[in-house]
Amino acid sequence: MTLFGIVEICIASPVLFSNVFAMRVVQTVSAMQRQARVWQTLHVPVAFVPTMGSLHEGHLSLVARARQEIGREGRVAVSIYVNPAQFGPHEDLAAYPRNFSRDKKLCAQAGVDVLFAPSDREMYPAGFSTYVAEERLSQGMEGAARPTHFRGVTTVLAKLFHIVQPSVAVFGAKDFQQAAVVQKMVQDLNFPLKIVVSPIVREPGGLALSSRNKYLTPSQHRQAAILRRALERAREAVVGASVPAASLREELRALIASQPESRLDYIEFFDPQTLAPVHQAKRGTQIALAVFIGKTRLIDNAPL
Repeated sequence: MTLFGIVEICIASPVLFSNVFAMRVVQTVSAMQRQARVWQTLHVPVAFVPTMGSLHEGHLSLVARARQEIGREGRVAVSIYVNPAQFGPHEDLAAYPRNFSRDKKLCAQAGVDVLFAPSDREMYPAGFSTYVAEERLSQGMEGAARPTHFRGVTTVLAKLFHIVQPSVAVFGAKDFQQAAVVQKMVQDLNFPLKIVVSPIVREPGGLALSSRNKYLTPSQHRQAAILRRALERAREAVVGASVPAASLREELRALIASQPESRLDYIEFFDPQTLAPVHQAKRGTQIALAVFIGKTRLIDNAPL
């Protein structure tokens, strides 16, 4: 390509130089694909952070990790899209917190180069009927509690990866099973993509940051600390020994029930590589749990 041709591309796509130009907001698939082609033509690496918005410090840590992965010469893209395909019929799709103007400001301040914010019509046009499903790692835990959830997750991420064409995508470790499912999809479908899983960011009291924390009343927020206490108790139980997973599960169930508005959805002990349930919990076992605090469903996990 001639220098003149490169100049034409740069004028058409000012986001190529984030230290000079402001963050670009893209709302259509075609425009995002055009930008991706420009990056590819100029061999500009891209790190991608897919989100559903209502951003918090956990999301911003993923943006920081994306910049670390890609360097100053690369570009960071963030998507904000509340994906209807991953919500069940009685879940909180309509009520899911949304504040696009605030999210846009936070992304700009965090050094994001492109914010991709498509509509449902863009992502799932009339007549849409093609879905992506991972059929092994997605079966237990969240997959059992929310039967259509992971099909929606893998479908939207496959589309986003295809649209944005990143070389790196960054996810949070709070959704441990989701990260494993995404890594398996990327491997099985030969996406030329590195998946990075970044550590959980927690509040001072230990509650994992989540957009759904906004649903909690002050009393419920205090009760939600029971998730972290359950993880800590599980870790204490396996110090120096293995214990039957069934008995430890019942102990944690009773602990969680000590809070007046808490209701256990599941606790699982599993191998962190295969996600297969284990009968004996020991050091190196992974624990994951989902708990309702009032009507708000929270998840967490930790290695033992």
